[in-house]
Amino acid sequence: MRKIKKGDDIVITSGKDKGKRGIVLRFETDNYAVIQGLNKIKKHVKPNPTKSTVGGITEIEKPIHISNIAIYNITLKMADRVDLS
Repeated sequence: MRKIKKGDDIVITSGKDKGKRGIVLRFETDNYAVIQGLNKIKKHVKPNPTKSTVGGITEIEKPIHISNIAIYNITLKMADRVDLS
């Protein structure tokens, strides 16, 4: 059972975006989540006229492992553990 679900307000606990808050958009696999506006990378894209895509440098959100995120508690204003009982 997953403790973190789609739409949860989370905070990143480690990595380059440590301390930043975001919302879970989707899960790539059971252990990787995509967070809105966080863990962005720049990707170079070649133009493809058959698919009508323009080339250039784009920013995309990469998945982050769920061990590096925690639920954000609004009352405590910090990361919190989830109790399933």
